[in-house]
Amino acid sequence: MKEEKEGGLSGENLIDNIPSGVKIIEEYTYQSSGIPIKVRIFSKKGEFVRLYDISITKISRHSLIILDKIRDKIIEETTIGSFDIFEKEGNIVEAKYRDVISKLVDKYFPTIDDDTRKFFVTFLVQRSLGLGTLEIISDDPMLEEIAINNANEPIWVFHDKYGWLKSDQYVTDEEQIKHFAVTVGRKVGRQITIAHPMMDANLENGDRLNSTLYPISTRGNTFTLRKFRRDPWTVTSFIESNTLSIEAASLIWMAVEYEFSCLVVGGTASGKTSMLNVISDLFPPNQRVISIEDTREVQLPSHCHWVPMATRLSNVEGKGGVAMLDLLNNSLRMRPDRIVVGEVRTKEESETLFAAINTGHSVYSTFHANDVVESITRLKNAPLMIPDSVISGLGLIIVQFRNRRIGSRRTFQIAEILEGGDYNILYQYDPKADKLKKIGNSKRLFKLIKLFSGYDETQLKKDLKIRNKVLTYMVKKKLFSVEDVGMIIAEYYTDRKNLLKQIK
Repeated sequence: MKEEKEGGLSGENLIDNIPSGVKIIEEYTYQSSGIPIKVRIFSKKGEFVRLYDISITKISRHSLIILDKIRDKIIEETTIGSFDIFEKEGNIVEAKYRDVISKLVDKYFPTIDDDTRKFFVTFLVQRSLGLGTLEIISDDPMLEEIAINNANEPIWVFHDKYGWLKSDQYVTDEEQIKHFAVTVGRKVGRQITIAHPMMDANLENGDRLNSTLYPISTRGNTFTLRKFRRDPWTVTSFIESNTLSIEAASLIWMAVEYEFSCLVVGGTASGKTSMLNVISDLFPPNQRVISIEDTREVQLPSHCHWVPMATRLSNVEGKGGVAMLDLLNNSLRMRPDRIVVGEVRTKEESETLFAAINTGHSVYSTFHANDVVESITRLKNAPLMIPDSVISGLGLIIVQFRNRRIGSRRTFQIAEILEGGDYNILYQYDPKADKLKKIGNSKRLFKLIKLFSGYDETQLKKDLKIRNKVLTYMVKKKLFSVEDVGMIIAEYYTDRKNLLKQIK
C-alpha cells in the first residue's frame, strides 16, 4: 500500500503552536487499536469550512521518522499485497507480520520499555495493513461518514456535532482509492473494476461502503464510508438532546404499547432511522420483532425476541439479490408481533406494508416527506396510490426535521391518522422557542386506547403522567444506552409497581 500524503498524523502537528487566524473549537481523544488519537476541530482564516486535525499523542516527531523508516524497509522486503488481513487466514497473516515488525522495532529501539514497544508495533501494523490512516480516522466515534472525492482533495469527514469537516489527511493517488475499495469489497464478496465501476457494499459491522471509479466520477475515484452507529439513539438521548419532548415521547410510548403502527417521515439525514430506533426501545419484551433494513441500523436490547434481517445486493452477474419486498413478504410468515422496516420506496413495498398493517400487524417504517401533508399526499397519489381506507390503518405519523444551517435535528410534527385517511396534528415544533409544542387534542388515538384498555379520561391522563415520570427518571440517571433503556422499559411492562417504587 502506498504512503499517504503528509498530513497531521504526526506526534507534533501543525496547530500545536496555534498560529494567528486559527481558532480551536473543540479537542478530544479516542483510541484506535490501543493507539491514543487526539482530534482538534478548528476554523482558519481563509477556509470556508471547519477543519479536522488528528495526531498521535504518544509519538514524538523523531520516533515517527524512525517508525516510517521501519515501515519503508518492510515495504521494500515484503509484498504488501500478499498480506490481506480481510482474508479467512487474515489473523494468521497479521500475527506473522507483527512478528517481523516486532524484530525491527527491537533493532531500532533497543532501550524502550515493553508498553512502548507494544504501542510502536501496533502503530506499524495499523499503518501497514488494511486501510492505514483511513482505518484510524474511522475509529473516531464522533464521525458518521468518511468521504474521499479524489486524490487531489483532503479526506472529508461528517461529524456528529459539526457536520462536514475538511481533514488534514490525503491519499497518495487515484490508485490508492481503488485499493481501499478493492480491499474492503473483497471482505464481503464484492468487486469493483473498470467493467463494473460502481460498488455498494454492506459490511459485517453494519458500515456501508460506496465507491466509484474514474471516468464514472469525472474528477477521480471516490470512496464513501457510512459508519454504523455503535451507540444508537434512544428515547432518553432524544429527550436529553431536545430532539423530542418528554410529553410527546410518552404519547408515542402509549401508542406503541397499544400496537398502533407508526410512519416516521422526513428529509435526508433528518433522523428518521434514529427515531425508528427510539420507537423500538418501547416494545414489550415478550413480543417477536422482525426488522428489515438495507443497512443494519436498528438496535434492540439483547433481551428482546428480535430477528434482524437485511437486504442483499445482486452480484456482478445480477444474481443473488434479496430485496426489501422479499423480506417483507417473508416476515409475514414468521409470526411477528412487530415489524420494523427501514424504508419503503416503491408501490409494491408500500402495498405490502399497509396490507400488513390492515391484517393486524404492528408496523413501523420510514418514508421520505417533509411534513404530514406531504406524507399523506405522496401516499394517496401516483405512483403509490394507497387508498384512504388503507391509510387509516396507521396510528401516527412522526415527522423529523434537520436544520442544515445549524446542524440540529428535531421532531417537527406528530399527527394521528383519522378514519378516512385524514390527519390531526397533535404536536408541532416551534423554531423560535426550539420546543415541540402541543397544538391539538386527540380525536381518534385516545378514543381507541380507551376502547382497548377500559380507561376513562382520568386514568388515561394518569397513565401518561406515569410514563413522564419514568422517562424523567431515566434522563436524570443518564440512562442513554440501548441496554439500560431496554431494561427499564421491560420492567415497566413486567413489574410496573416495583419500578415506580424504585423511582419514588
